[in-house]
Amino acid sequence: MSEPTAEETGAVLRRTPQQARSRARLARVLEAAERVLVAEGVQALTTTRVAAEAGVSVGSLYQYLPDRDAIVDALAATYFARLEAVMAEFAHSAAAERWPDPVGVLIERYAGLYRTEHGFRALWFGSGLTDRTRAADREHKRRMADGVRRVLLALGVADDTEELGRACHAAVLAADALAQEAFRRDAAGDTALLDEAKTMLRGYLTAIAARQEHHRD
Repeated sequence: MSEPTAEETGAVLRRTPQQARSRARLARVLEAAERVLVAEGVQALTTTRVAAEAGVSVGSLYQYLPDRDAIVDALAATYFARLEAVMAEFAHSAAAERWPDPVGVLIERYAGLYRTEHGFRALWFGSGLTDRTRAADREHKRRMADGVRRVLLALGVADDTEELGRACHAAVLAADALAQEAFRRDAAGDTALLDEAKTMLRGYLTAIAARQEHHRD
């Protein structure tokens, strides 16, 4: 895990570290928390266990992360930021590139993240998500939907309407549910289910584009 930025974790921390040394310490704590999460599960994310794994005092950790819920929220924030960074990169690339199958490219990119982000899977497939993390996830999915909207606009396959925003949100919700199920079935991702997700989203987004074309006519 790379050093977390203020944007990634600031909203969920008791106190935001200002000095480079404090930020590095926080990064070490979150790296330790991720190791504990992957190896032992969400319930092991106590301040005592994480502090011991990070080699810091409980008091030092408590400045930023006072309990398990705060640790879960901070880890989730970093995972959301990584996913959104990939979407932002994808939207930027869409303006300069022309993929024969943008849906396939996007789903494969995210499947790659699911395969490598063991902490993300351990957190999402565990039973310790907080109300704050669930609320943050809903906002995260709205930002991801906006990324899909920007991709479609960059590719010139849709008009920027309220309908498009709603459709992109629905597409993200469906794709996320299918991706989670694919990785619950198989740590490498159930290929057949991921292929079904691609087929479903291609058809749905094609239908949205066609509906917009009909409205223009």
